[in-house]
Amino acid sequence: MIIKRFADYAASVVSAELPEDARHAAKRAIIDWFSSTICGGIVAPATMMMDAYADSIGHGKAVLYPSGKTSDARTAALINGAAVHTIEFDDIFRDGLYHPGAPVISAALALAQAKGKNGDALIRAVIAGYETSNRLAVAVNPAHYEFWHTTGSIGTFGAAAAASAVLGLDGEKTAHAMANAGTLAAGLQQAFRAEAMAKPLHPGHAAETGVKLALAAEQGVTGALDILEGERGYGAAMCKDPDWQTAADDLGKSFTIIRTTFKNHAACGHTHAAIDGVLALRAKHNLTPDNVKRIHAASFQKALEICGNTNPQTIFEAKFSLPYVAAMALRTGRVRMEAFSDELLKDKDLRQLINKVEVSVDAELDAQFPKRRAANISIETTDGETFEHYAPTRKGDPDNPLTDDELAEKFLELTGSVLGDGRAAELLDALWRLDKTADLGAISAIASSQAAAQ
Repeated sequence: MIIKRFADYAASVVSAELPEDARHAAKRAIIDWFSSTICGGIVAPATMMMDAYADSIGHGKAVLYPSGKTSDARTAALINGAAVHTIEFDDIFRDGLYHPGAPVISAALALAQAKGKNGDALIRAVIAGYETSNRLAVAVNPAHYEFWHTTGSIGTFGAAAAASAVLGLDGEKTAHAMANAGTLAAGLQQAFRAEAMAKPLHPGHAAETGVKLALAAEQGVTGALDILEGERGYGAAMCKDPDWQTAADDLGKSFTIIRTTFKNHAACGHTHAAIDGVLALRAKHNLTPDNVKRIHAASFQKALEICGNTNPQTIFEAKFSLPYVAAMALRTGRVRMEAFSDELLKDKDLRQLINKVEVSVDAELDAQFPKRRAANISIETTDGETFEHYAPTRKGDPDNPLTDDELAEKFLELTGSVLGDGRAAELLDALWRLDKTADLGAISAIASSQAAAQ
């Protein structure tokens, strides 16, 4: 049973000697998770979900961010898992078309807090969740991504593996938790092809389900161990000819978490190469909206299919509009949180600039997808000059990564807007020392906006 190979590995991570670069990568992932969760936790749907599940608030040791309120592990995993994915700034595993941090860290942290685990246990659980689900994501894609949102579907396996590691389950019980993840996994792409709050619910559901299934497996609840390769299983129903054996072959031999993409822009990752290209030309040629006649962005098919909206009407739609973010990159030189507001959506000058952006599919770039996310940018000026730039990857991808300093700068910018600069810096310092932390509650106290206000 292939699920057993993944489960045995996840269980082994609890006590294995792990390379320092993998442990450091896990800390980077947790730091980045807090960046997005603290900002996403103060807006819908997380705020609405806190009201919806009010009966669970105040009961338990798992923390909701950034309010500092507590709940049981399942509720915290659900709400934090939605919060982290709301502002479109959470991490990516590029080869798997997958955001691992949202489901995996949300599940692992909530359960670790509920069970009084230390920072080292959290790091190990995160690695277990990333290493299993990243490989499963590669195995099912790109066919899976035609209809399914990998973060919600494969994320359920990662959350179950991470939660099982927190509990210290053996390989057999972890396998049953992960097997049941296969039959409860969900997340349809239609959820983010329309104006809705459903997309961030996907990782929230995955995180909550992972916690639920690990707790159930601990008590002996079993699952169908052939859920991946079975005749009516995950592979047959939700992808095309997945190579499960190859996916599992290098477990423990290499670490995919080291190849995590950390976003540099607050928008859908499919737009990032185009944003980088516009920024490069803007800086090199001193371009402004006034001296630009036309911007042409050529990229892979999914970039246009998901982000080709030329007339976004809401902030959510703007984050999935390549024309919008390209225009904003030219106008301000960055696409961070302040690039999206109701006021900007009504801005006539910005609308005129958006109308100057044309998008198309480049067959060569499309052939490289998903392992490379590239864009060709051409900008024609009002003087008749044309400047071109090829962005072979995205800033933040493993072949052009954010440095620790750049990751910290992103963290301080995002969390400082909620917690205040001083408390954000204190939290960052604590997270870099997470492996030495005996009490996760101390970190949660720093990350509370309620405490910051006091």
